[in-house]
Parts: sequence; C-alpha cells; structure tokens
Amino acid sequence: MDNKTLYQIALTLIKGVGVMHARNLMEIVGDEEAIFRESRQRLKAIPRLPEKVIDEIRNPEVLRRAEKELTFVTKNNLQTLFFTDPSYPQRLTQCIDAPVLLYSRGECDLNRSKVVSVVGTRNATRQGIEFCETFIRELSESNPDILVVSGLAYGIDICAHRSALKQGLSTVAVLAHGLDRIYPSLHRQTAVEMLKAGALLTEFPSETNPDKHNFVKRNRIVAGMADAVVVIESGVKGGSLTTADIANSYFREVFALPGRVKDPMSAGCNRLIADNQAVLLHSSQQFLAHMGWEKQPEVKKATQKELFAELTAEEEQICQLLSRHESMQVNNLSVELNIPVTELFLTLLELEVKNVVKTLPGGVYRLA
Repeated sequence: MDNKTLYQIALTLIKGVGVMHARNLMEIVGDEEAIFRESRQRLKAIPRLPEKVIDEIRNPEVLRRAEKELTFVTKNNLQTLFFTDPSYPQRLTQCIDAPVLLYSRGECDLNRSKVVSVVGTRNATRQGIEFCETFIRELSESNPDILVVSGLAYGIDICAHRSALKQGLSTVAVLAHGLDRIYPSLHRQTAVEMLKAGALLTEFPSETNPDKHNFVKRNRIVAGMADAVVVIESGVKGGSLTTADIANSYFREVFALPGRVKDPMSAGCNRLIADNQAVLLHSSQQFLAHMGWEKQPEVKKATQKELFAELTAEEEQICQLLSRHESMQVNNLSVELNIPVTELFLTLLELEVKNVVKTLPGGVYRLA
C-alpha cells in the first residue's frame, strides 16, 4: 500500500462528496493526492463545489481517518480497488453511480467473461431453494468459469453462494457493511470458504454497520457488476425487486422465476414478468440460450474482405473486436471499447441496419 491508496480512501471519506463529486474532482484536478494539496483558492474555482465540501477537503481529520482505515486494510491483507484500476469490476465503470472505491478480501477475477447475480427472498420456499441449486449446478456444467454474485443474506442469497461453492464455481458476496464483520454471523463459515474460490466485496470502510440504507447501496453493485440478474422468489416488496429495477436502469438482463398467483413469495417475480421488467425464467437452458452463453459449434471465419469499407472509425472498431470473438455481450463490448452502453446501442443499431452485425437474445452481438 502507498500514499496513493491513502488518498483514494480519503476521497471516499469526505462528507458531502458522493460518487459524482469524487469523479468530477478527479477529472478536474487529475490526481487523488492533488485534491488534498490544492489551495482553498484553487478549490473555490471548481464549478459547483460547495464551500462546506471545500472545508471537509481541507479538514485534517479526513486524512487521519484514512490512515486508520489504511492500517486496517494492510493488517488484514485486504485489497482496495479504485475505479481507475484494471482489477476494478469494469462493468461497474459504465454505471453512473458506481462506487469510487471497493474493498475486497479473497482471490477472484471480478472481470470474468460471464457474470450472473442471483438474488431472492430471505424467506425462500423449498421449491425456490431446489430451483436455485439446480440452476447453478446446470450453469456450472456448461460454463465452469462463470462468476456467481449475491449478497450473503438468508434464503436465496446464501443458497446461491453455497451452490456455487459446491459446484466449484467462483462466487462473490457484496456486503452492506465493512469487512471487519460478517452479517448475518451465521453465514461466517460460508464467507470463509468463499475466500478460497471467490471474494467478499464492499464499498464501506471498517466500523460500518449493516444499516438498512446500506443494503440499497449494496444492491446497485450486485446489479451493476453482472451481465444478468436472476430473481428467484420475491414478495411484493423487497430488496430483490430494487436490485431488478437498478439492473434494468443499467441495461442488464433481468430474469424472474414465476410462481402460482396466490404464492406470496412469487408475487414480486410475477409482477416483474407482468410489467415486462423481467424475462420469464423456466430453466438454465433457456437462460443460457437467451444470454448467448450456450456452447457454440465451431464456425469457419467468413471471408469478408470488404467488411469495413464503408464504416465509421467507431463502427470499424466494433467490428474488428467482434471479428476476434464468436459473439459478445453488449456490456463486455462497452468495457473493451470504453464506450458508454447508451452510445454503443446507437452505433450497433446502425451496424444492424447496414447488415454488418446481428443481435442475439440477451444483448449479445456477432458479425452477420
């Protein structure tokens, strides 16, 4: 750990500086350390930076708290992932409210080619548990490198983690508190097992309690770092529905397991499907087909010498990337090309009109 890490932590501890302010400060000043070394006069010149925030930046207590947190990070062999780091979950970088900094414990590549978040009610039924176990087992059989993300909560969350571990898959728990504790404590043993084949991840520093509003913040990470969110059982209200809503706002694929009309733990999923906010999920095979994650037969590379003849520079860049893969999900394209998803959709639409690319279910694209 170095001074850079100290100032990165300090940036997240400034009262009144949220994700957007932090990013703007980085863009204008250019360096996390420079933010704390700037004169008050220079800080005043930054547009829309309140006087109270300037006072906090100049407050020496912020760096003292950051030093304390850095000591905790170093002592416990944690990793810090700043939003500019290559190891930071790159899918999250396209989300406008993504955390500036994440704390991680464990060994896991958070940028796997396939990432799925599995969430659901804390009061899972036997049918929900059985479906979750079967779903993850079947995913592992065809995609052994898939990463399973959830929130370590009771019910479907812990079932997803334990099922992933049982099948030899990597799994990540996104927490609503600091890494100095595990909540709920009953899941500590599972959390320990995950460190060997996954990670514990949080945006919260040590001594942060699992307060109610932190779970909502946690849910945006669960949604944003995945290609798809699968909801297995939910009441008419609950965190899983919040996660699904956030995932839709991030242009992620959302799936929901349907149930009988009168089943209280199916009411939320049924509503997502009825409102066209989720794809009706009935099997792992259907999920894989929709996402374009089925094992594809080898296809001979088409000879398209004139393929890029009448394309813009950005269109050609997309096609060159697709030519190196059988197909790619739009979020992976966005990360590889460093183009926001909203802009990328427009360019991909142009390429479809030109009959250069073809869209597949699940936001997957390939050359036509």
